[in-house]
This record gives sequence, structure tokens and C-alpha cells, in this order.
Amino acid sequence: MASMVPAARSLVGRGEELSYIRAYFEDAAVAGGALLLSGEPGVGKTALLDAAAAAASESGTRVLRAAGVEFEADVSYSCLNQLLFPLYGAFEALTAVHRDALRVALGFGSGPAPDRLLVSNAALLLVREVAVEGPLLLVVDDVPWVDRASAAVLGFVARRVVGSRVGFLAASRSNAGGFFEHGGLTELVLRPLPPAVAQDLLTSRFPGLALGVRRRLLAEAGGNPLALLELAAGLSGPQRLASAWAPGSGLPLSRRLQALFAARVSDLPEPCRELMLLGALDGTGDLGLVLAAAGEQRLDDLEPAERDELVRIEDRTRRLEFRHPLIRSAVVEVSTGAERRRAHLVLAEALASQLERRAWHLGEAAVGPDTEVAALLEEAAHRRLRRGDAVGAIASLTRAAELSPDAAGRSRRLAEAAYIGADAGGELGDASRLLVDVRRANPAGGDSLYAAAASAFVLINGEGDVDTAHRLLVGAIEAGDHGWRADNDALDDALHTLLLLCWFAGRPQMWRPFFAALDRLTPEVPDLLWVLARTFADPARTGHRGAARLDTLIAGLHEESDPTRIVRLGTGSVYLDRLAGLREAAWRVVRMGRDGAGPPRRHLGSLLHLCFDDYLTGQWAQASELAEEGLRLCDEHDYRFFTWYFRYVQAMLAAARGEADTSQALTDAILRFAAPRGARAAEGFALHARAVNDIGRGDYDSAYRNASALSPAGSLAPYVPHALWACLDLVEAAVHTDRHAEAAAHVDALGEANIAALSPRLALLSAAAAAITAEDERVEESFEAALALPDVERWPFDLARVRLSYGERLRRMRATAKARAQLGAALEAFERLGARPWAERAAGELRATGMTRPRGATRRPATLTAQEREIAELAGSGLTNKQIAERLFLSHRTVGAHLYQIFPKLGITSRAALRDALAAFPEEATPPDAAEDR
Repeated sequence: MASMVPAARSLVGRGEELSYIRAYFEDAAVAGGALLLSGEPGVGKTALLDAAAAAASESGTRVLRAAGVEFEADVSYSCLNQLLFPLYGAFEALTAVHRDALRVALGFGSGPAPDRLLVSNAALLLVREVAVEGPLLLVVDDVPWVDRASAAVLGFVARRVVGSRVGFLAASRSNAGGFFEHGGLTELVLRPLPPAVAQDLLTSRFPGLALGVRRRLLAEAGGNPLALLELAAGLSGPQRLASAWAPGSGLPLSRRLQALFAARVSDLPEPCRELMLLGALDGTGDLGLVLAAAGEQRLDDLEPAERDELVRIEDRTRRLEFRHPLIRSAVVEVSTGAERRRAHLVLAEALASQLERRAWHLGEAAVGPDTEVAALLEEAAHRRLRRGDAVGAIASLTRAAELSPDAAGRSRRLAEAAYIGADAGGELGDASRLLVDVRRANPAGGDSLYAAAASAFVLINGEGDVDTAHRLLVGAIEAGDHGWRADNDALDDALHTLLLLCWFAGRPQMWRPFFAALDRLTPEVPDLLWVLARTFADPARTGHRGAARLDTLIAGLHEESDPTRIVRLGTGSVYLDRLAGLREAAWRVVRMGRDGAGPPRRHLGSLLHLCFDDYLTGQWAQASELAEEGLRLCDEHDYRFFTWYFRYVQAMLAAARGEADTSQALTDAILRFAAPRGARAAEGFALHARAVNDIGRGDYDSAYRNASALSPAGSLAPYVPHALWACLDLVEAAVHTDRHAEAAAHVDALGEANIAALSPRLALLSAAAAAITAEDERVEESFEAALALPDVERWPFDLARVRLSYGERLRRMRATAKARAQLGAALEAFERLGARPWAERAAGELRATGMTRPRGATRRPATLTAQEREIAELAGSGLTNKQIAERLFLSHRTVGAHLYQIFPKLGITSRAALRDALAAFPEEATPPDAAEDR
């Protein structure tokens, strides 16, 4: 960026901070940069932003500004609209897909809600393109009030301006929360002014203050420049000369300041206040919209507010900016209810083409029941939900309920808001309160579908059980007035929830009302629900029927932006091993959740699906990290019921790595939680992890008992789909405990169910189970057939286990050379994965053949590249993959892939062991020419 010229003018006591900002962006002359100012309200963040922006502008840098707006915090992309509106003419430089996405997101075009990542990339490409012509500084004030969607995009841009001539400067109140994720950004904390500087400031601005008044002002302000100046400005002439103190001392500082602003706003002419009210309620800073809504109002009417430094008009960009957020609040506070309603109505009229913003303004203008406005708000809520804005959807539905003229309408909309809160929004406490309001709104109405579904989620996450939740929801579905119409959204959501409850219960009788309901749907069952009923409920018997339609739905995911649909498709893909096809979509949902722009429950669902796929495909380091993230989310949002999913992943990883006690403790926790709640699915997951842990320890008798408890030998238990994942474990344990008849019976059951046709992995497991039980003369043919199946390399742990079993059998058949080849390949795979018990077993078998290492393998010291060592040291210091990625300018997935390679080189299986392993690892083992291009 171009060098900044000091332009502090009247800025007092902030020379050091301004110099820091100037130096920061000068250092980033070629590489770009992002900086966040933070501090208490009124400490001078906005003034410092003004000075920095003025300095940048004077030096030839183009400056674009925006600010978070309290009244627009739930209006998606409102802040981004402020910031990028002046660049509208530059949209043409973008590709069509990016240009259209940005136009739709910012309300300049129509079409389906664009993907958040696409909007983020479009915004980044736009500012980079503009910066080609000259340096560009993006300035964003009042970050805590930035709407969720804009916060996600701005956070994305801020972390990627490196390598451009774009600077990003933002300001946020300390500990104010909000949606903007500023972790990893350089932060400059703005402290209160020192006493001497505060006195200089007060004296320079108000030289006629009496000494006693000045002292009291200094004591009251505590170094806060805004409080200092505004308190003084609020004093009358006599008060400035005497020791009288006007504001009540018992009020908090922010309330006093707001009262002072309100007094100043009240003194403005009515036409000026009307324009300011329109600007405050619109919140985007679009002066054109304000003037269009004002009708006969003229821009000159804002002159008194400009003269009093309450607002600022940017002539070039046609923006209306309030000097401080408290001024905006004060403008609303001094207005009457009638004035606010009129303002909302004219803004709604000016926003006729923007449904969501128009609906919000109409909702705020309404004073009583209004059927039309309630319907508009409900439609706006559904649009927000489809793009992942669960919080905004709940707010719109709640207001729609308030405006509903009849008890049934109020109850229905509140119930849907409660359902969204419980199912997706991550706010079970709010969902419970909304459910109380539902019953108050319509005491005689009974439980609606949404209320029953929400109650089910609240119940299982509390002290309730699956059976009670199931009974409650079935009753609501069977008693509902939905007419069994397949296009009834409430019925569709209720049936999706019932499907999960049936699966949690894990008993055939629980599924009967679900399938009975599907049979009654007209004109036909929705595609996604139909697929889930076949691929998730009992895939061993019905999965073949749903596979083709599932593949078709997955093929269309590249255009899907609805997190709910993405996660539901993932659910249908688990047991047919189609999760790889959803990874990109699942990561979109996870990133939305991490950015605070997506529903927490959908974030959890996608994390789980990525965990499963990572475990099965050997990306164990990433699976471990995602499981930890999932458990943190469960704790933060009180989704206690779903912790067992992630504990299962941890238990499987611990079992595979030889951490037997850890795996046992995790499965104990799952069983203690699941048993009293009737969650048989969770118990089944725990039994599977225990069986794998037992095989790793060599306790095949216990492994058989656990695997057969999940599904008896010789059958695939109905509606226990996880039995598919444990089929090879059961057969292997049976063979090792001389239960050959049981093993053969289970192989027959797998063949009769034709599970090999469900997925390549299940084909491998089924073929391997058959090979393990084969007679000696058919062993080689059977195992070779299993290894020749397509895509078996995608499942490295399963494949290595098959090779191990093959090598063990060959050794016992005295086919030593062939045994060595299989055992050596298995050993290498287990060592690469960090599967210690299996590696030790393979190494022992290899020694029994008279060979200690695979032929052609040479022992040489493991080496770390320069980048691997840097990543390992950062991980050992406690940084997460995301933090490491931000520091080294890599993707977090690249970091995870490096750690996946590093762990085996260091001979460890967890991050906790990194520091000690590195201390014992020679520096010289890192080749000097191995540094990688970042």
C-alpha cells in the first residue's frame, strides 16, 4: 500500500497508535495486510479509523468504508452491501458466476441464494481487481454489529489479502462478541487515554471549564475520550462554569452517553431527524435509498446534523455514516412509535424488490395482527433457512407469530421457530422457551408437528429417552391435519426427525409407524426421504433399491446451498460408503459453522460425516481433530445426546492405535449414556469399537461376544445397519476362537444379503470374510479375488487387515515367500497409519517367516522436511491445525496431511507426544535442501 501521511489533525494522544497503523500497512506494501483495533466503547476506535482512513486517502490510497448496524444485524449481507456498493461498476471485471453471486447476495440481482464460499471468493477477487489500479484500504467499524453473512465474507477476505495491494482495517469493542471471527488477525488494543493526555484533550476542546468541573469530568470519564467529550458537550453554559453535574451518576456510562446523544438529536430540526431516522433504521448507509424513501426530503436537510458532527455524508460514494453507533441508537430512542412505523413503511416501499428486507421493515411497522405481513415474514424465514441462516429464520418466524391474527397461526409459527432452534440453530434453551409460548398461544391446539419434533430434540438432549420422544412424535404425526401431503414441509421435517429417532432406538418395531406414514404420503414420498428410508434404516435389505437414486442426488450437490439437505444426504450415504462424494459440500457446511454463519447442528452433522470418512480412508489425524471439534460444539450448544458419535470415532482411533484403556473408557462412557435413554444405536457403536479394541489386544473371545451382541452370527440384525461395519470383525473373531460354523454362517448371511453390491468397501469386507473361512485349497483364490476388487486402496486399514489375515494363512500353509509379500505390505500400511497393535502382529508374523523387514526395504533414519518440522513444532506448542495454517499460509487440510505423514516418522500416535518426540529427533535429520515452497 502507498505510504500513509499523518493526518491526525485533531486526534489527541493517539500518535503512537496512528504511527503503528501507518508502519503496519507500509510494511505490507507488497504483501497486503489486515489489522483489528479493539477497545472499550468510546475509547476512540472510530476516531482512529477516521484518521487512518484520511491519511491513506491523502497518500493516494482508495478507501472504502462500512460499519456494523445494530438494527440490521440479522439482515444478511447488509454490511457487505455498504462496503462494496461503490465498486458496483467494477463487477463487470468478474467472471459471470462470481458477478452473479455477488449481485444476488447484495440484493442487486435475483436468483437462488449463492453459496457463501462463492460470495467470499467473489468479494476477494473484486477487491484484488480494483487494487490493480491502485492501493485499496477496506475500513469496517463496529464489527460486533456486522451481520452474520457479511462477517463470514469479511473474515474470509481479511485472511487472504496477503499478496495484494489491499489493506483491511477494522474496529471492534473488546469482548463484544458478534459473528466476525478475528482469531489469527493482528490486533491493536486501544487503551484509555493517560490522565495527562485526557486533560489536554478536555482543555483544548472546552477551555472555559471550571477547574472543579474539569476534575469531575476527568474522574468520571476514566480516560475514555468519547465519554469525556460528550459529557462536557452535554453541560449547559452555567454548568460548565460551576460545579453542578447534570447527568445522573448512577447510570452506566453507555446509558449516560446514549442519553446525551439523544438530547443532541432532539434539538435538530424535524426534517433532519426524519432523514436520520430513515438512515438509522435502514442501516446500510445507502444515501440513495434514504432519499428515495424520504420522498420530498432534500439532502440539505441533513446539514444541521453534519454541522454538529453527528453524521457524515460521503459525496463521492453517496453514503450516510453516523459518527458513532450511539448516535444511531439515540436517533431511534428519541423518535416516537408513530415516526418509526412511518419510516419502516416508506423503507419497505423503497425495498419492494428485496423480499427479506421489505418483510422485516413491514414487520417492524405493524402495530397489530397482519396476515399478509406475517406470511411475508414466514417466507423470508424459509429463504434464510435455505441458505443456512437459522438465527435469522427464527427471528423472522417469531415476529410472524406475533403478527398472526389467529391462535393456530401463532402457535404454528412459534413451533417452527422452536423446531429450527432445536434441530439446526443450536439453541435448545430458546427452543424450550418457545415451546412454552406455543402452548400459551394455543392451549387447546395440541402439539403441532414442529412442536412435537422440537420437543423430541429437547427431550433426548435432556434427561428424556428415545422411546418417549418417539411416542410423542408418532402421536403428533398420526393426529395431524396435514392430509398426508408429501409437499407439507412440517410433515417432511417431522418424518426426517422420526427416522432419526427410529434409528437411535435400533429396534424393528419402532420403524413400523414410520413406514406406515410413508405409505400414506401422496402423491409420492419425496426423493430424499425415500432414499434415506432405504439406505439408512436397513441397508442390508433395502440399500440396493436406494443406491442409484442416492448417487443421482449426490451428483447434484455442487449446486446445493441448503445445509439441511447436505447433511441429510450425508446421513443416507454413511452405510453405502458414499461420503467421499459429499466431502466438498460437507466442508462448506463446516466452514459456515466455524464462521458463525451456519447452523450448529448442521455443522455437527457434517463434522461427523467427515470424521467417518477420514477414519475409513486412513486420515486419522484429521479424524481426531474433527472429533474434538464436534465434542466442543456439543458442549457449547448443549447437544449432549450427540456426543457419543464423536466418542465412537475417538474410541475406534484409540483401538486402532493400541490405546486400549482409552478406547475402553470411551465405550464405557457411551454405554452409560445410552442405556438409560434407550439409544440402542449408540450401544451398537460402542460394541463395534469394543470388538476392534479386543482384536487389537488379541482377546478374540471378547471380540466375538461384542460383535455378535451387535448382530448374532449367521444373520444381519434387521434395522441395525452398523452390523455391516462389524461383519469382518465378527468372522475374524469367530475363526480365531474355533467357532468355524458361526463364521461360515455369517459369511453365508453376507452373501445372501449381497452386501458386496452396496459399496466397494463392503465388497472387500465380504470377500475377505469369505476368504478367511475358505478351505486351504481355495485360500489364495479367495484372498486374491478380494484384493483385486476395485478401489480397495481407498480403505487402507481394512485393506491392511485383509493382507495380514492373508499372510497369516499363507504362513501356516508354508507358502513363505507369498506370506512375506502380504505381511510386508500390511506392516508398511499399519506403520504408516500408526496402528501399533496390528503392526506388531504383522511384524511378529514376518519374523516367523524368517524375515524382519519386507524385501527391498532398507532401514534408514526418518527425515522431516523443513516445513514438516515447522508444522510439528507449532503443533507441539499447542496450536490447532487452523492456527498453524493461518501462520504458515497453508490450508488446514494441508497441515492435517503433513501431520498424517509426521506422526509415523516420529513413531508417535498423538499430538501430545510431539514435543518429546521432537526433542529426541535430531535437527540434522532434516535435509537442508528439503524446504518446501509455501
